[in-house]
Amino acid sequence: MIELHNRQDEDLAFMLRFENVAWYQDGMVRILDRRVYPVKTEFVECFSYVDVANAIKDMVTQSEGPYSAAAMGMVLAAYEFRNETDPQIIIQKLKDAAFTLSHARPTTSEQMKGIVDGAVKVAEDKLKEEIIGKQLVDELFQYAYGYMNDNYRRYTIIGKNIADLIPDNGTILTQCFAGTVVGTMLRECKRLGKNVKVYCAETRPYYQGSRLTASVACDMGFDVTVISDNMPAYTMKAKHIDLFTSASDVITMDGHVVNKVGTFQIALAAKYFGIPYYCTGTPDLAHPDMSSVEIEERNPQQVLESFGQRITMDGVHGYYPAFDVTPPELITGIVTDIGTYRPEEVHRYFEDKKC
Repeated sequence: MIELHNRQDEDLAFMLRFENVAWYQDGMVRILDRRVYPVKTEFVECFSYVDVANAIKDMVTQSEGPYSAAAMGMVLAAYEFRNETDPQIIIQKLKDAAFTLSHARPTTSEQMKGIVDGAVKVAEDKLKEEIIGKQLVDELFQYAYGYMNDNYRRYTIIGKNIADLIPDNGTILTQCFAGTVVGTMLRECKRLGKNVKVYCAETRPYYQGSRLTASVACDMGFDVTVISDNMPAYTMKAKHIDLFTSASDVITMDGHVVNKVGTFQIALAAKYFGIPYYCTGTPDLAHPDMSSVEIEERNPQQVLESFGQRITMDGVHGYYPAFDVTPPELITGIVTDIGTYRPEEVHRYFEDKKC
């Protein structure tokens, strides 16, 4: 029986609880379908690591979810190969699984590699101890749980750091779904007694802001309002927004932020109104600048419909870049687990981390 100690998801919203993000049990990974939540609470059941990779690719889970799913997907891969006894074959199959999971979506593949390669390293070490079969599955589950818990622990610190930047009785604007950061930030605001109001841009075509961010804020007892994606600039002035915040899919070492498309235009409006924009996350050594980042373009058909309903005339074209790039000059600070950096100083993060 594996014991799960010091859980970092306590007091967070339903959809941020580990079992409701991505969870391995008895030869299956269950992933909360964030494409339909909260209108429906449904789980996608994956019986192979390829199923998990497809779920990641198909946007079943977003924000921190794909990383947790990839970690649990490696557990499922070990389960699939549980009857194999040759260590070399086991490792090769796990490496194949790691590649498939990490490359499910191109923009975040470098961050994914660290997670799945860590699982392969655990397997290599355990195989040297002649641990195979169900025991190896258990070891990789322990690794996946440890990754999720440590990730939440790190984001608890980030959540506290950004909560400190929000004024008492402040009003914030969010973009897309910052996942664990939103939950930990609001948990800290509640602890501090800050009566924060939240405005969420809806974030078409998946509506992560309206369905996910707003659900987390509401579930945790906060005053939350949804606006459509063409309303942020007007809302900033009309509702006296104090702070704009988003997560990040990539932070380059020279301070560019890659995040859900629409972030750049909100940052432009924030700059115009003198509203600070704080991005959360950590810089990525694999991306020294934007030349190494591939911006994913998704199925343009999704722009031509809403919840499966066609909204344009036949013959109209769509265009769907999943991310955009916000340059350093529009970013007030990048909030990390060891402090807040000006974007031009973010390269210091790893030096400071060693101290």
